[in-house]
Amino acid sequence: MKTSLGRHSIRSGDMARRALKLASWTSVALAASGICLYSNKYLDPNDFGAVRVGRAVATTAVISYDYLTSLRSVPYGSEEYLQLRSKVHLRSARRLCELCCANRGTFIKVGQHLGALDYLLPEEYTSTLKVLHSQAPQSSMKEVRQVIREDLGKEIHDLFLSFDDTPLGAASLAQVHKAVLRDGRTVAVKVQHPKVQAQSSKDFLLMEVLVLAVKQLFPEFEFMWLVDEAKKNLPLELDFLNEGRNAEKVAQMLKHFDFLKVPHIYWELSTKRVLLMEFVDGGQVNDRHYMERNKIDVNEISRHLGRMYSEMIFVNGFVHCDPHPGNVLVRKRPDTGKVEIVLLDHGLYQALTEEFRLDYCRLWQSLIWTDMQSVRKYSQRLGAGDLYPLFACMLTARSWDSVNKGIGQTPVTTTEDSEIRNHAANYLPQISQLLNRVPRQMLLIFKTNDLLRGIEAALGTRASASSFLNMSRCCIKALAWCGLRPPLPPHPSS
Repeated sequence: MKTSLGRHSIRSGDMARRALKLASWTSVALAASGICLYSNKYLDPNDFGAVRVGRAVATTAVISYDYLTSLRSVPYGSEEYLQLRSKVHLRSARRLCELCCANRGTFIKVGQHLGALDYLLPEEYTSTLKVLHSQAPQSSMKEVRQVIREDLGKEIHDLFLSFDDTPLGAASLAQVHKAVLRDGRTVAVKVQHPKVQAQSSKDFLLMEVLVLAVKQLFPEFEFMWLVDEAKKNLPLELDFLNEGRNAEKVAQMLKHFDFLKVPHIYWELSTKRVLLMEFVDGGQVNDRHYMERNKIDVNEISRHLGRMYSEMIFVNGFVHCDPHPGNVLVRKRPDTGKVEIVLLDHGLYQALTEEFRLDYCRLWQSLIWTDMQSVRKYSQRLGAGDLYPLFACMLTARSWDSVNKGIGQTPVTTTEDSEIRNHAANYLPQISQLLNRVPRQMLLIFKTNDLLRGIEAALGTRASASSFLNMSRCCIKALAWCGLRPPLPPHPSS
């Protein structure tokens, strides 16, 4: 009894210290954000300031307190602990989602990134945060007219015969409207939300302070990689001229794929905040009913996607890193009836260094050939260290047992898929540490892999033999181009 009371006293003291740390960091967050607000006369206090900062600080505090208190009296690893942890995950994910929806912009962008990490984060988080792809806020037509007027120097009615007030879609940073130019061409007009640019740097400051606060409370978790990655990528995504250049580059790079359609950019009416492109219609790549109605073969689409992304990653080292279903459409060409994949939203690309690309090639080749010695070698070259088995599982979204047997030999079962998702919850501290130590290039690759797996799962084509064959061919092609003769696969008896 005395020992139990002693442990309770120590735990209470530890919680008090953690609560004090949280209070200290909260004060820093409020002070830093207040200074930013005071220094920027263009910000609406309702968008940033006491309300906006208060939401973020309060949500972080409530989530942290929930984890600190809800699990303390339950034996770690017990069935009761696992059930209770799942409930805390779900409550916290919902609170985080509500924060992202309320604060918009950068918060939604970061939330979408987390929601895409299906096999790296607990399912309660990824399934909850996925709604952010369809719940992004819309700018009013008044704001849209203002951005177009400021950037193009003319009113909407001077530029277009017609301009749909209701956007085709709204995202965290912009929204897209269908319009018809004066010469009759139908176009898609992407218009940036007017306040995102001004808010982003202040949002990142706030996020950094809050992530550091969480680190003080939970030293085993590393989430600064998420803020660092968003800080690096957001300025590029906010420059629509950069997006246009990316679109033209990937169209030229993959021009030998007659199944790929990248909408044409109209440069004469494009700026950093307004992007005009050819309007192309189609169904979302995960919409099986659309494909059935239009007699599009899901296996053909899956093969095309695999070829396209294998070439981007392994051969060219220039990767479209936001292939969520809203950015990948499928259709039959009006003139020929041939199936096309339409690739949209070219703001987020990852350029891979030669060294990283070749190591990544070698690693996937080793995984496909079940060369476990090389799996360890190239995982460690990519920063995994002694966590290389976890790294291989994260990369393939397969169990370590399947990796050892050969990912191309054993199909993914529902049981294994569920096991992998449960491991994401069980190994979250190790996963967060691994994401903090691997090269920054790997972070968007992880996100891209998980988004593509989500599409394959929706189409029912995940881990097909053809996808591994495409990857293997691209690995061999990439290594041959660099003068590195790929080794022969290990003998089955070795």
